Order: sequence, then structure tokens, then C-alpha cells
Amino acid sequence: MDRRRFLSIPLVLGAAHARGAPPFAAVLPGTVLAFPRDHGSHPLFRTEWWYITGWVEDARHREIGVQVTFFRSRPGVAEDSTSRFAPKELLFAHAAIADPQLGRLRHDQRASRAGFGLAQASTATTDVAIGDWTLRLVDDTYEAHVVARDFALMLRFAASPVPLLQGERGFSRKGSRDAQASYYYSRPQLAATGTVTIDGQAEEVRGIAWLDHEWSSEYLAPEAQGWDWTGINLADGGALMAFRIRAKDGSVLWAGGTLRDASGATRTLAPAAVRFTPQKSWRSPRTGIAYPVAVRVEAGGIELMLEPLMEDQELDSRASVGTVYWEGAVRALAGGRAVGRGYLELSGYGGGLRI
Repeated sequence: MDRRRFLSIPLVLGAAHARGAPPFAAVLPGTVLAFPRDHGSHPLFRTEWWYITGWVEDARHREIGVQVTFFRSRPGVAEDSTSRFAPKELLFAHAAIADPQLGRLRHDQRASRAGFGLAQASTATTDVAIGDWTLRLVDDTYEAHVVARDFALMLRFAASPVPLLQGERGFSRKGSRDAQASYYYSRPQLAATGTVTIDGQAEEVRGIAWLDHEWSSEYLAPEAQGWDWTGINLADGGALMAFRIRAKDGSVLWAGGTLRDASGATRTLAPAAVRFTPQKSWRSPRTGIAYPVAVRVEAGGIELMLEPLMEDQELDSRASVGTVYWEGAVRALAGGRAVGRGYLELSGYGGGLRI
């Protein structure tokens, strides 16, 4: 992102609320998602993201984690303005590499208002760009192009044709009230190939990844502090997504998930079927925030130990979306045996979020 002169999402949304922002589109149960249209942007909604995380390895079998994320925000300000400079839509992007040889994330970020050829998010299909950072869907393959300060990603992610709909056929509850929900689907078991460049050295890589696409207008309840989320590609071909929304007092406001087995059979997990139990904490030497970086997840009758590829996977995005969070590559173990790989996201540990 183009550094701190850009407004962060919380600041922009705060200004919008103070001035009486126009109504955003509502997430409604029973809505049928339609593809390829719903691979694209939904500008009537307040917040949206396309999130790819994965594990890849080079010819020397060095494992690294990769993240490419694009966010879209409708801040709700200057909506009646006819000026092309009115910030009616903001785009943000994060990219990161988890390299155990370095011991911390390499990451970079960008931000721009939409338009002027600087940034755009297509409504027809996944085609998001901020300058030369791009994420595009061509047939059933996502193509990511990122040139950051000290690394570059040129990656392709081949998906199965049928997305995994989260929640109630794509209507994913995030609280007890219907308004606290998102439209949400995933594409797990993405076959990742391409090139990762670190310090000028390009390496061919391959691996496995996960994509989330989610859009909403009221994601969190006012009493929420943040969330824990995981997406795990299981070694047998199955997939697990599980999350919990935490209250400011540390209790669980809501939880949920989806478990797809190796045959493709899918179960939606009720709040009572999902539990996160922290096993190990790590405190950032930069921000002082403590994160539960190793977690036991019980979901739908299975139990997984999630252990980080490395502890320091904190991503400081205060120059863009205005928050600090932990986004880390993790191994999934069952009975001490590796059964999958994926990512764990820990947000709100440094203060409450406004999404």
C-alpha cells in the first residue's frame, strides 16, 4: 500500500458513521450465489475480500507460506458527489511470505481509491488490481502478480470447478442476529505453481493453497473484539474451515465452520461443534501483542493441533486497513501425525476491530 498518508478502513468508516452514511446492501439468508458473477466485486456492500493463503516449496524442498489478499471497502462518504476524486470505493492489498530461514514475515501492502487507472475491482469475475499488484481468475485458475519491496510472487492457483459454500449455502452467520453475517465461499485444495523471488533470487515453487471470498455490510457485533479463523487443506483431500468470534471479555460470541471429507461430502458445523483451545502464546517484540500461535481445534468430531511454521507471523497493516494481526502458516496434527497444512488467522488481540 502507498504508506500512511492513506486513510485506514476504521478511520474512514468512523467518519462515515458520524456523518450518517447511506444504507449498505444487506446479507440475506436464502440468497443463491451465482457464478461466475459472485467471483467478482459487490460494490453495494460495505466490505469485501479475496484471500489466498498457502504452503509452497522450492526444488530444495524448502517450505514457505504465502499470502495474497485484496480488500474492497465502500466507506459511505461523498456518495452524492460527482467528482471523480470522491473516495467512493477504496482498495487495499496485503502480501506476505513466511520464511523460516528469516524467522519473520516479509510483507508489503498497498492502498488506493478506485479509478484513474490506479485500482479497480471487476463486478464480472475476480479481477482486482492496485497498480501492478493483481489477482485474476482465468477459467478456474487464479493468477497472482505481486512485486513487493524485497520479494515477488508470480503464482497460479488451480481450483476445482465447484466452490465450497460456507454456512447456509453461502450465508455465513457471525452472530446471533441475521444482520451479523456475510456471503462466503472458499476454494480449498488449490494447486499452486509459479515463482517466488526473495532478495533477487527466483525459485520455481509448487504447493497447495486456499482461497476465501467474503463480502458483508455488518460483519461483527458491537461487543465483538476479534476472531480466530483457520482453513486447513487435509492430506486426504478434505478441507476444514473453522472460526470463532471473541467478545471483549474473552468469551465466545459465535463460532462455526465447514468440514468436507475426502469424498466431497460436506457438513456445516454449528457453534457448539467448534472449539479453539490455545496451547502456546507468543508475544511480538515489535507491538507487545500476545497471540495464541499454537491452538487445539475441535470441529465436527475431529481434533487437530495447529502448530506454526514459525512463531513470528505478525502482519502490521496500520498503514492500510488500520490493524495488526497474526496470519500464519500452520501444520495440522492428529495424534502427533501430520494430517494437513493451512493458515491460522488471529485478529483483535491488540484491540477491538471495526469491520
